[in-house]
Amino acid sequence: MAEETRIVLLAGASGLTGGYALEALLAAPDVSRVLAVSRRPLGREHPRLANRIVQFERLEAQLQGISCDAALCCLGTTQRKAGSQQAFRAVDVDCVLAFARAARAAGARRFAVISSVGAQRASRNFYLRTKAEMEAGVEALGFESLDILQPSLLLSWRSEMRPLELMAAACMPLLNPLLRGRYLPYRAISARTVAAALVGATRSGRRGVQRYDYEGIGALARLAPPRGRNALPAKTPADAR
Repeated sequence: MAEETRIVLLAGASGLTGGYALEALLAAPDVSRVLAVSRRPLGREHPRLANRIVQFERLEAQLQGISCDAALCCLGTTQRKAGSQQAFRAVDVDCVLAFARAARAAGARRFAVISSVGAQRASRNFYLRTKAEMEAGVEALGFESLDILQPSLLLSWRSEMRPLELMAAACMPLLNPLLRGRYLPYRAISARTVAAALVGATRSGRRGVQRYDYEGIGALARLAPPRGRNALPAKTPADAR
């Protein structure tokens, strides 16, 4: 049975997946208010939306005094955009954990975050090691409910896509049916589906730490309310997925 969610704290709403999550939250009848934190104004008005402009280096101090029932984290970047491994880690670990601590202090019982398929502390891949470090850090905060989404490649058409991204977006839907059994978690999935899964997590009622790959993300997405006709999200900056 879905739990009743009143106030949701959202980070990364100016990004691709975060924008879709914001759209879904504003369409959800069981969400009375969305507190969206971002570096820059979202440029969007809605009676149930409060946009808090923050400096992520001072996030915890700037969010003192707020309260929420659940928090969704869509923060993330790429090494190419960040410019270095250190800068990448500052967003994908430090900013995510700062947001999680702020959410915990605000009373959030449920926290949902986007990680990556294959996240492991022992991985030779820096990206996957970093995601695993983030997961462990959030888990240590002791949320009543923690939902970790581990998607593979996120699919969505954007005007600024690079040639390799365009090729992947075109080819992966054709390759997905070939990925079966233990390879099923590596199927590409739409960013909108991942966003719906974040919102669905707030309605799942499950407790403890849950990790979701391709199939689980799809199941969570079906718990989200039907998609409304809100505007599409803004382009993805370096600090949001």
